Amino acid sequence: MIWFLVFIFTCYAILIISLTRGFYKIDDFTIQNLDSKTTFSVIIPFRNEAENLPLLLKSIDQIKYPTALVEFLFVDDASSDTSVEIIEAFFSNLKMTVRIIKNKRTSNSPKKDAITTAINLAQNDWILTTDADCILPENWLYSFDNFIQENNPKMVVAPVNYKVENTFLEQFQLLDFMSMQGTTIGGFGIDFPFMCNGANLGYKKEEFILNNGFEGNNTIASGDDVFLFEKFLEKDKKSVLFLKSKEAIVTTFPVKSWSDLINQRVRWASKIGNFKSVKVKLIGLLLLLTNFLVLYYLWFESVAFLFIPFVLKMIIDLFLFLPTLQFFNHKKSIFKWYVLASLVYPFFSVYVIFKSVFFNYNWKGRRFKK
Repeated sequence: MIWFLVFIFTCYAILIISLTRGFYKIDDFTIQNLDSKTTFSVIIPFRNEAENLPLLLKSIDQIKYPTALVEFLFVDDASSDTSVEIIEAFFSNLKMTVRIIKNKRTSNSPKKDAITTAINLAQNDWILTTDADCILPENWLYSFDNFIQENNPKMVVAPVNYKVENTFLEQFQLLDFMSMQGTTIGGFGIDFPFMCNGANLGYKKEEFILNNGFEGNNTIASGDDVFLFEKFLEKDKKSVLFLKSKEAIVTTFPVKSWSDLINQRVRWASKIGNFKSVKVKLIGLLLLLTNFLVLYYLWFESVAFLFIPFVLKMIIDLFLFLPTLQFFNHKKSIFKWYVLASLVYPFFSVYVIFKSVFFNYNWKGRRFKK
């Protein structure tokens, strides 16, 4: 068992150090104040988001970009609260192109249906997707526009941040989410992009159509971002780029209970088995084995040895955590919560994978099959 442990942790260390090198290889992008040229259709699906919409709408009102070059498409996915009324009231006196449309359900994935519904009505060249529980930075569209003009991509992946309270539940989610963001950026840096987040994603409308949209994976409830991402990579990998800019960071919020967190992460984890890339599946297996070995030695081995895998993994993870937390201005979080979160995470991770394989999950009042 000890040799298996050494092998797995060596592979894990190589992966994390490689991703860290990749993180540093992606240069920070700075807005060049170019004349705005790109036209955007921003798509925001929503379902019973009355509590979150005011912050999003306020941030939209503060965005600095020519209004003639952007439209906002809100897609109502059978809301039963006052979400529609809130959107209508907010924009009633603002000179912006805003449309509220009803989702047309055709598949097992409400969000993919919502995005497809909106794209069929979108008037502009570039599609940007985000979520109703997000806050958009004022230079969001300028960042995308400048980056598109300078690099001529077909898809742009951009960073997402968490705004958290000083509680263990929220700080745990922050550290977990930052590991995903660091991995996303690092993957681009080593020329092996394999993650993205639909809360901050852009692509050419014509390329979405040429790639047949979500066809081929619309039976999977989640994955409105990564499966489309895979299609773009397969067709033209060099045209898929990461926008590493602090002015492009979209902010969202953690969930408020452990049960919601588990359901959310089960929803995310349920996509892994449907990835086309064998390498991505192997990375998922490596992460599972690493966390399982930490649990094994914590549970079964002697007191003198039980903390070695845990401490080793915690040290390895710091290589990628530190630059990621610094980029997202969360460096202080590392000191108070990192050790406890690192101890809980293997239990949490293995349980989420187990639940995603054998059980269904609930999300936003609906029950989904794995």
